[in-house]
Amino acid sequence: MSDDTNAAQADLQRWRLILGPAAEGCTGGLSEENAGRDAALDWLYGRDDDLGKRDVRRGGVRSGERGGGSEPSMLATVDWLEGIHRLFPKETIERLERDAIERYEIHDVLTDPEVLERVEPNAALLKAVLRTKHLMNPQVLAAARRIIEQVVRELVEKLSVQVRTVFTGSRSRRPSRHRRARDFDLKRTLRANLKHYRPEDRRVAIERPHFHSRTSKRLEQWQLVLLVDQSGSMAGSVIHSAVTASCLYALPGLKTHLVAFDTSVVDMTSEVDDPVELLMKVQLGGGTDIARAVEYGAGLIENPRRSIVALISDFYEGGNASRLIHTVKQLCEQGTQVLGLAALDEDANPDYDHQMAAQLAAVGAHVGAMTPSHLVEFVAERLGS
Repeated sequence: MSDDTNAAQADLQRWRLILGPAAEGCTGGLSEENAGRDAALDWLYGRDDDLGKRDVRRGGVRSGERGGGSEPSMLATVDWLEGIHRLFPKETIERLERDAIERYEIHDVLTDPEVLERVEPNAALLKAVLRTKHLMNPQVLAAARRIIEQVVRELVEKLSVQVRTVFTGSRSRRPSRHRRARDFDLKRTLRANLKHYRPEDRRVAIERPHFHSRTSKRLEQWQLVLLVDQSGSMAGSVIHSAVTASCLYALPGLKTHLVAFDTSVVDMTSEVDDPVELLMKVQLGGGTDIARAVEYGAGLIENPRRSIVALISDFYEGGNASRLIHTVKQLCEQGTQVLGLAALDEDANPDYDHQMAAQLAAVGAHVGAMTPSHLVEFVAERLGS
């Protein structure tokens, strides 16, 4: 069989997967492997009677639309998970699992320990675990803890590198005897070695490399208070707040507090060095009293001009809005850096009360959305000033 024929058949198989059983007569039947893919996709997206959209980026399937089937599914969740791990690449598996949890709310993905043992830990799954862990029995919760530990470990490893980079000091103009690749002084090295230029090779022979020295940052007497809204919509920000606080907590000269709030306020600073345990204690959902949380944070401040209060919230105030604005204004007037974050996660896509955010900005708060690495840089800039 020619390559062109094989390619044509592969294209027909892809179209059959996109269009569904209605295209069977035009495109021909599916291979055994693609039939398995089709069954797995139908098990999930077939329950969407209105659109039945498919948005699978790899595995030979592109986005398309098809109607949901009316026949009952014969696949259990655990069988479906095992099938997609066998039939699809990793990127596609993560998308399918995320849709099962977030879009279709297939709860046994989070309540069956056998299912949890098979699912691939990722940020979307962690958010779903945090939203539903209060419904889990001890056996399921133990399986869910594995997911929390793995995702948090990956986030901590990534952010720790950024924290070390930001807080190891800034480059100085003075030369250094310590030879470290990150401190290589390219301009000075070229100037010092131009006499060794070889025209025939069009190269400069480096006989003596030069390096920058570094100045250490002064972190004495600074305080960082992270106030984290634990309403259900802020799950991603809660996760990254716990990880960020853990990474900053060990820095010398920086006193870090982590406070979670809904209508009540819980100081979780004692658990900040263990973000897994901290997230196990977070309870997402409920109302929001931001004013009470900001007042509590204000009470922690020891030296106003050496303090940063980072309020991480969607700013939908269920408490006293006037009191919130007044307290933020007082903090800014006394010299405290107030940072209002509508999102703190890797995407930094905010969904927040624009009117309240504008009012907080008008009294002196810095309002925006940040990734954790940008928050670290913001803190480092203030500490270095």
